Amino acid sequence: MAKRPDVVVVTVPSLPILGAGYVVSRILKRPLVVDMRDAWPDIARDARLIQGSAKGVVERIIMTIQDRAELVVTVTHGFARTLRERGLKNVATVSNGVDLHTLDKLPPRPIKSDRLEVLYLGNHGESQRLDVPIRAAALVGKQMRLTMVGNGVQRSDLMLLAEELNAPVDFHPPVHGPEVMGFYDRSDSCIVSLRDDWKSFETTIPSKTYEVLSLGRHITGIVLGEARKILEDAESGHVVRSSPEELAGMWKALQADRSLLQVNGAGRAWVENNADVEALGQSYIDLLAEVAGGPHR
Repeated sequence: MAKRPDVVVVTVPSLPILGAGYVVSRILKRPLVVDMRDAWPDIARDARLIQGSAKGVVERIIMTIQDRAELVVTVTHGFARTLRERGLKNVATVSNGVDLHTLDKLPPRPIKSDRLEVLYLGNHGESQRLDVPIRAAALVGKQMRLTMVGNGVQRSDLMLLAEELNAPVDFHPPVHGPEVMGFYDRSDSCIVSLRDDWKSFETTIPSKTYEVLSLGRHITGIVLGEARKILEDAESGHVVRSSPEELAGMWKALQADRSLLQVNGAGRAWVENNADVEALGQSYIDLLAEVAGGPHR
């Protein structure tokens, strides 16, 4: 029989597991750590994932368990601040990160080229609002190519939109391993995007951000809040509003002066100092040890 755990850790947004984790922690009389991978219940509210009377009930359940947990761990400082403003005191932040040993910095892109190569790699969902880069690509025209790799509920609609606009967009299914690096290697700039009309995304950072920073590629940022600040602090790209016209203007400027694409390793240095997974893992272990060493309820 397995030994009784020192700590029960439950990861959200899996809401049924959140409730189960709370019950298990109380049965075993062990401290509960709630690991908030997303800004719940805020994202659910913005996305209208829960409707009617169930909405208030689910929000109350989430916030009650957060309040009763010995520790709530967030992946962004912004969401930790939001929780503290709601009265939670048991909050810490351990951000997402990457293992720099598995990601080599890519060689710089050529200073002269007839076409700007822009890559989006990830989920094609409602949260990303990917119609904006497709409309921007249509405005830029033959000076660029937008490559979109991945899948999601919006993919079919996005493909239709690109066809209707005659936009220079290529779609590819999800890829893994060396194929991923092939797409990164051929790109001049990589898109990191979240829609700008959901307040919860002011405290959300797309996980691909750290990967692209580590590779040394220029980033086209269509983000708010904490994600925007990271890109600005890392000096690894340009951030624009979620506007096809503004985005098209930026891409035209990048192709006209390709020296703007050279980010000179600043992003990788930022990751080494702020998002190295080994250091983050040790921080998490230290937090769990502190919780386990405290009084059990």
